[in-house]
Amino acid sequence: MNTQQKVALIIGAGDAIGSAIMRKFAEIGLIACGARRQGDKLNPLIDELTRKGYQAHQFSCDARREDAVEELFRYIEAHIGEVEVVVFNVGANVPMPILQTDSRKFYKIWEMACFSGFLTGREAARYMAPRQRGCIIFSGATASVRGSAGFAAFASAKHGLRALAQSMARELGAKNIHIAHIIIDGGVDTSWVRENFPNYTERKADDGIIDPDALAKNYVTLYQQPRNAWTFELDIRPWDEKW
Repeated sequence: MNTQQKVALIIGAGDAIGSAIMRKFAEIGLIACGARRQGDKLNPLIDELTRKGYQAHQFSCDARREDAVEELFRYIEAHIGEVEVVVFNVGANVPMPILQTDSRKFYKIWEMACFSGFLTGREAARYMAPRQRGCIIFSGATASVRGSAGFAAFASAKHGLRALAQSMARELGAKNIHIAHIIIDGGVDTSWVRENFPNYTERKADDGIIDPDALAKNYVTLYQQPRNAWTFELDIRPWDEKW
């Protein structure tokens, strides 16, 4: 392994936000590694980045499995480079009335949106702490700070993820590890939003939908901040979004 090579690892590298984050970190010279449950879905993005001269890799990983997360970090550190920045971007935004939320569904959403964040953050810290260097960013949502009707399971998991990030920031900041949490308060331009948001075309034309590339720039900005002016929490919304 070339220890001069620095890696940006995105857990939950989906087609919109996660892929945009990979692009932005590749553009500033980091090796972009993306992980999702079906890693081969990232192949078109990997091909795009490599054609442009960037280094990029895809991995299949279920972030709810401790052994899978441990092996992912172990492989990257041994064969690709030092994990410099980690972004936890697993979604699990599933609307569900409380009377229709059984224990299995609640637990699965918590596993995806909170427990897997713990596994990712802890494993990243295990490698970063001895080096006294690194950045871990957690993707949050409106549900991180407000529980809406029909989102009890999701909101509880996102609240938990935010609390995890707060605790890690207080513990690891003194070790020169930057922990940040991003609240995404608005619709991001994804296939789901395009199909389900009312007046999507008009809102998109009027900058009422968050562009994934514009959003991804904020992750790079957090990573590049000097440690005398670190941001812990950044909330992002379109100009016309109601608070």
